[in-house]
Amino acid sequence: MPFEIVRNDITNIYADAIVNAANPKPVIGYGVDAGIHKKAGPKLLEARKKIGSIQAGQAAVTQAYGLNAKFVIHAVGPVWQDGKHGEEKILRQCYDNALRLAAENNCESVAFPLLSAGNHGFPKALALNTAISAFSSFLMEHDMTIYLAVFSHDAFELSEKLFKSVKSYIDENYITDKTLDEYGVKNKADVREAEIEEIQKELRIQMRRRRELLEEQKMYSLCAPSADSNLEKMLENTEDGFSAALLKLIDRTGKKDSEIYKKANVDRKLFSKIRNNPEYRPSKSTALAFAIALELDIDETRELLGSAGYALSHSSKADIIAEYFINNKNYDIFELNEVLFAFDQPLIGS
Repeated sequence: MPFEIVRNDITNIYADAIVNAANPKPVIGYGVDAGIHKKAGPKLLEARKKIGSIQAGQAAVTQAYGLNAKFVIHAVGPVWQDGKHGEEKILRQCYDNALRLAAENNCESVAFPLLSAGNHGFPKALALNTAISAFSSFLMEHDMTIYLAVFSHDAFELSEKLFKSVKSYIDENYITDKTLDEYGVKNKADVREAEIEEIQKELRIQMRRRRELLEEQKMYSLCAPSADSNLEKMLENTEDGFSAALLKLIDRTGKKDSEIYKKANVDRKLFSKIRNNPEYRPSKSTALAFAIALELDIDETRELLGSAGYALSHSSKADIIAEYFINNKNYDIFELNEVLFAFDQPLIGS
């Protein structure tokens, strides 16, 4: 997917460019800076000394040497004082300048740490929001894969209000907290399986109905005097597959294809496969991502997922979180993925 949060040491990521949380002076600092220099080897410091000092908010590029990358982009984030000295603006400039250098060097992928959120003391929730805002704006105009490397949950934090609101919604809706009588099972451990069975049963019914309809169409074509024209009319009334349903919904918005698949955190190649193959069956993650990008309501989301053979389930925390965003008309897939990551759920997109 074009944007992905990964729990990993940034020095282990394979990308065209790795962004270093650099010291303003050409010396080896702490944390990410020290780790990157250690793996890159002594030549990185030699190249960094040739650049000289870098002001906060600015960035410069060197070769990557021993890293799994072509380039290192040295970005200097601001030190947090009190929020009244332009720290947020400077941090945004830091991301924008690093992304600009990645584009100028024809990078197809770039990995970032969460800049300024460590020793620089930037509030973690604000640091995260600043990073995500920069990435989402950039990806609307560019084709590139961006990784945000988070070594542990200690370095990653949602706003307290958002975290509590989502957690409360999960607590109210997660199936294992429902009353057992509602599902007709004796043991709480069987609740999840009971709902999954109901979903599978519904999907089997839908598939059987489609097969029966196709059989009726075949029989009709054998006996009707004007079979071809009548069959065509009947086919027009059958349920769309995912590809056809998606394209109709995009046409309804009046927006370009690229606007929608970028909002869905889906890359161009995957969208091309969906567009050119009427029988294409996406992953549930991809189908749900398009529902978010199209700003569908909850019923329309269920219909789009159903066209691909999926359903929203309250036995899935990821589904509940997506439902929370849809019901609150928050269609920012990057923020949704922040929340999914915070609750240890898989991200959505391609």
